[in-house]
Amino acid sequence: MVLAAGLGTRLRPLTDEWPKCLMPVSGKPLLEIWLDQIFALGIEDVLVNVHYLPEKVFDFLNRPKFQGRVESVFEPRLLGTAGTLLENYNFFKGNTTLLIHGDNLCVCDFAAFIKYHFEERPAGSLLTMMTFRTETPETCGIVELDERSVVRNFHEKVRNPPGNLANAAIYLLSPELLEWLHARPEIHDFSNQVLPEFLGKIATWENKGVMRDIGNQESLVKAQREVRFSEEGEMDEWQSKFRSNPIYELLSSRA
Repeated sequence: MVLAAGLGTRLRPLTDEWPKCLMPVSGKPLLEIWLDQIFALGIEDVLVNVHYLPEKVFDFLNRPKFQGRVESVFEPRLLGTAGTLLENYNFFKGNTTLLIHGDNLCVCDFAAFIKYHFEERPAGSLLTMMTFRTETPETCGIVELDERSVVRNFHEKVRNPPGNLANAAIYLLSPELLEWLHARPEIHDFSNQVLPEFLGKIATWENKGVMRDIGNQESLVKAQREVRFSEEGEMDEWQSKFRSNPIYELLSSRA
């Protein structure tokens, strides 16, 4: 599940006419960075939720490389992370679910993340949370871990938190957790209504690669210099239009 419905209000005026999930990062749309990493894992059943400027996101997803691999679902109103999972329960039922907040740039060893969840996570853990070290812990959700690297406490955007290990908002969810959520249709907020219920049952895996919130223009510009992608072959029609987009040209000039 790639959550790509955000409004991107902190990126205005860039997001007045272009969705946050398609912002260029080193010449590549953020959502495509995510999907390419997901496909590299052998995952072929992907759901993307859409809300803001949906026609532009649908146009992006309606490319041959995504056909038969990615489904999209339009949310007339934002449902919240847990609400989106509930709304699409039948898509995920019975399966381990990779849940991604697609408004962050993340490049890491996802195969190791998945291997940890299936083969190494502590017994009794119902989900695995990706974490990362942040230079600004007061702006993030900081986690405290026990001796097994299981979450024992959260500190959400507080002054002087006890450490700099942050929640990356990327999870592997067991089928049992989805069943728990399905039995509670009133829940919509994953961070505040789900995670606190599973303290002591949340395994963690630290991302030592790239992790950056591109939610403001300063961070988006920094992201241009953090990753590089190899040149692709022949461009399709969407890519040709994308490269003539003023936002593409603006951010490319700042790389």
